[in-house]
Amino acid sequence: MSNNIDDTQFARLVVDRKLCTTNEVELVLNEHKTLIEKGGRIPLPELLIKHGYMTHSQVARLNMAMDEDSMYRPAQQIPGFQILCKIGQGAMAVVFKAKQLSLDRIVAIKVLPKRLSENPEFVERFYREGRAAARLNHPHIVQAFDVGESSGYHYFVMEYIDGDTIYEKITDGRCVPEAEALRIIIQTAGALGHAHAQGLIHRDVKPKNVMLTKDGTVKLADMGLAREVGDYKTAAAEAGRAYGTPYYISPEQVRGDINIDCRADVYALGATFYHMVTGKVPFDGSTPSSVMHKHLKESLVPPDHINHSLSMGIGEIVEVMMAKKPDDRYPSTEELIEDLQAVAKGEPPLQARDKYDHALLHSLATKGSAISESKDGSASATESGGVSHQLILALGVILALSVLFNIVMLIKD
Repeated sequence: MSNNIDDTQFARLVVDRKLCTTNEVELVLNEHKTLIEKGGRIPLPELLIKHGYMTHSQVARLNMAMDEDSMYRPAQQIPGFQILCKIGQGAMAVVFKAKQLSLDRIVAIKVLPKRLSENPEFVERFYREGRAAARLNHPHIVQAFDVGESSGYHYFVMEYIDGDTIYEKITDGRCVPEAEALRIIIQTAGALGHAHAQGLIHRDVKPKNVMLTKDGTVKLADMGLAREVGDYKTAAAEAGRAYGTPYYISPEQVRGDINIDCRADVYALGATFYHMVTGKVPFDGSTPSSVMHKHLKESLVPPDHINHSLSMGIGEIVEVMMAKKPDDRYPSTEELIEDLQAVAKGEPPLQARDKYDHALLHSLATKGSAISESKDGSASATESGGVSHQLILALGVILALSVLFNIVMLIKD
């Protein structure tokens, strides 16, 4: 705590919540007062932890509670807005429903907690989110209105969405029906395509950041981790660190690669799609690091192997979206949307199938080369050539049949 008012409030909360007795708090307060008089600077919470009266996690929870309580007062003082109620809270901010008096409209105001307002990195990230959102104008992206500071608190005014997140639809293992999931993913992909065209990558696509209005319109939210593709200064500063949500993060984000692009968002959208149609995250684990390791190394169980009622094309699309290597994914959301719309109309996803066929060809060719190796590591040129020729011929026939099937399906439709 930085001042006596905060210390007094903290001490009162500790007693009110029965985390310490009144006598214990008074003893520590007296010691704290003595230390201050002698020029000491040990915060009151640290003294409580030092004497074993509280744990670090208890102190952290109380600090968050104090941030939340104290935020209502300055929020009420944001010029031109009347705060109506709190509508959400995350690790990075508290969101209020408010009325913009000049235009007589309802908005949402995100406020950065005091404990983060003193950290330049978090403040810059907060304003970067506002600047990124302000560059975007799309029917499926939450619109930004204003960003500023009042009474030492930083705030971001945005469009108010009267609805729920996708996450709320899939809790407890529930699935979104295929047709509805396709509609939502198509609209979200369109929103991402607009952001990508402006040179921005979202970097945190997940069910909690995809909202649905009362009439079912998709709204992509939270540009807090958005970054310009060409912002090499920020990329270099973040190198080696994983930015994103473990359940949906792309392999290149796990590694902290500098050069990431729109295909990282395609991967995260694929993971979101997977969760929507199966009721399960693609990879699970006991810790965030174990989940992220699986994104790097573990093979994906196709969604249609979990939800057997899915169209075959859904599984093909998701597998391409979530390919480990960016080059094996859709190169842009435009190509992805073409396949999604095809499956929605009962047609095969031609681009996903083409990528799958090429991947199969490469995999079998690699296995064929391995088969031609002798046990001691040497290879017979004659046998190897024969096997490779036969393998390539067989694969060519398979690929030709696949292409013919797709053409027949298109003609039939």
